[in-house]
Amino acid sequence: MSPADQALLAAVLSDDPAAVRAALTDGADIERRDEHGRTPLLIAAADDCVAAAEALVAAGADPNAQDERSDSPWLVTGVTGSVRMMRALLPANPDLKLVNRFGGISLIPAAERGHVDYVRAVLRETDIDVDHVNRLGWTALLEAVILGDGGRAHHEIVELLITAGASPGLTDSEGMTPLEHAERRGFDEIAGLLRAVR
Repeated sequence: MSPADQALLAAVLSDDPAAVRAALTDGADIERRDEHGRTPLLIAAADDCVAAAEALVAAGADPNAQDERSDSPWLVTGVTGSVRMMRALLPANPDLKLVNRFGGISLIPAAERGHVDYVRAVLRETDIDVDHVNRLGWTALLEAVILGDGGRAHHEIVELLITAGASPGLTDSEGMTPLEHAERRGFDEIAGLLRAVR
């Protein structure tokens, strides 16, 4: 790794946009991969270094560059739930259809993890596919029910997904609907929401 590349990594980790720009001016490779295949922008996204990410995006960094685990800067925002990072990456026109190692788009892990603000923002500010199905046969709605805890956050996410047009009749690979999963898990309030849109 060149001194400029080392300086860029340090600038990203310290979330210093001026130092990011200086390292790039000194010849740092904006798409240089580390030992795990991560670019500086992916590292910034994973660590929620928003100012550094904004500087990288302004310099043309790729929001879709995937590492050895198939994570990309954009996909990671669904895992972290960072609305600020999501918005920092939007000017780079990320591929909303790019999938992670589970075949999911960013909305799916966000729904699973209960990231209400992220789900609300990505549904409102992008045209992300609310009914995308991952390799497990699950949509964001199914994941929110199957892997959620049935609490306030997941209840709100189910409501947001339904309002955004999610299809409650889409089943998992075993033919079970989100409603059937909610009933099986005893999530009465979520089940009530799903019954209302059948």
